Amino acid sequence: MKPQQPLVVVGDALLDRDIEGTAERLAPDAPVPVVDVAAGRDRPGGAGLAAVLAARSGREVVLVTALGTDAAGEAVRGALRDRVRLVELPLDGTLPVKTRVLASGRPLVRLDRGGGRPGEPGPAVRGELEAVLDGAGAVLVADYGRGTAAAVRGLLAAAAPRTPLVWDPHPRGDAPVPGARLVTPNAAEARALTRHDGACDAPDDDSLRAHAARGAHLAGRWRAAAVAVTLGERGALLTRAAGDSPMLVPAPHRAAGDPCGAGDCFASTAAAALADGALPEEAVQRAVAEAAAFVAAGGAGDPGLWRTAGPGTGTAPAPADPLELAEAVRARGGTVVATGGCFDLLHAGHVGLLEGARRIGDCLVVCVNSDASVRRLKGPGRPLTPQADRARVLAGLGCVDAVAVFDEDTPEALLRRLRPDVWVKGGDYTADTLPEAAALREWGGQAVVLPYLDGRSTTELARRAARSGAAGIPGAPA
Repeated sequence: MKPQQPLVVVGDALLDRDIEGTAERLAPDAPVPVVDVAAGRDRPGGAGLAAVLAARSGREVVLVTALGTDAAGEAVRGALRDRVRLVELPLDGTLPVKTRVLASGRPLVRLDRGGGRPGEPGPAVRGELEAVLDGAGAVLVADYGRGTAAAVRGLLAAAAPRTPLVWDPHPRGDAPVPGARLVTPNAAEARALTRHDGACDAPDDDSLRAHAARGAHLAGRWRAAAVAVTLGERGALLTRAAGDSPMLVPAPHRAAGDPCGAGDCFASTAAAALADGALPEEAVQRAVAEAAAFVAAGGAGDPGLWRTAGPGTGTAPAPADPLELAEAVRARGGTVVATGGCFDLLHAGHVGLLEGARRIGDCLVVCVNSDASVRRLKGPGRPLTPQADRARVLAGLGCVDAVAVFDEDTPEALLRRLRPDVWVKGGDYTADTLPEAAALREWGGQAVVLPYLDGRSTTELARRAARSGAAGIPGAPA
């Protein structure tokens, strides 16, 4: 399978709207919380979110969906522009809008409106659909039970025998077409889909044995190659119809962020892996790891997700503005984490520190010494890597949300603008002796120290490289 073949996402797009604020009192006329609104955000949901997630890696993505011409449809269409290629079905009615009201990052209530139904594609659209499915590296069906998959079911059934097909099902949607490579219900969906057919002796049993029985039963019923039942922070359970030894893929760490969109992240990652030739076992392992990282980063509400340009735009992904990111995370009640250093040669100690720091809060901003600052601190010959390259490498790590470069010897001035809730350092410090600790106390921030991998430092790596180079020169001292 050629990696450059596009991923085709078929399903129901929605408009997701988050209204964020804080709730510190009850209304005088009823025992309900009063939310002081701080921010609002609209974004594509459903299959639209799955398509955006699939396109993050730079892969070409084609989204087959129905948007219509109402304001919600136009908002989703605009957000998807330059990210994915659209093949639109007709929509009878208005695009569904799901509005969440959140207080300090936690949902209080969800309001749903709209409920248009996709129509059958006309001859021109049908021909386009046949062409994109024929050239797909993989197909992801993001079924939200609103009719898009049903409208093109015949074309999906024809594609399944020749193209890896992942089906993310919904209890109100159609059954997956026979021959799906992987079906990805979550635990609640698998329970609802098997409640009345005797797949499990106790329908409410939450044991791994019960989840495995439901997955194997569904794989047989749907004639799917495999079913992965996603279990939230426990990971995912990969099952097959004729197998009695399911594979459990645990989550790499407990992700405490917003789980909204985690299922879309899991399914889109698995589909991309299958498009690249991975086995279902490999695809599920990648999907579990990526979904955990997605939740830890803030889920669908992560501001950095919506600053990334799609493939074919001719521009590089737009980097997140550190100050704007910190303000947005604070507005929704999240925790801003920052760390800093030269990061001249990125090594395992740095990566371990950054991953640990990111798990503390809802975003991680890395403060990087400029070239001039490194020279003053480390002496002539440093840095080994220019600041633009150091910042670019750091920004490419999944655990880093934004990078800020500072020219001073310490990041105190930058920290006073950023105002992080937590400042993280690694090594032989104590929290009280960190130079930045006093500045953090000005706004109620906390300085903490994380364990550092022994024997890892840029200076030591440079010394080893110098000794290794000298050893290969005739006549050089040992």
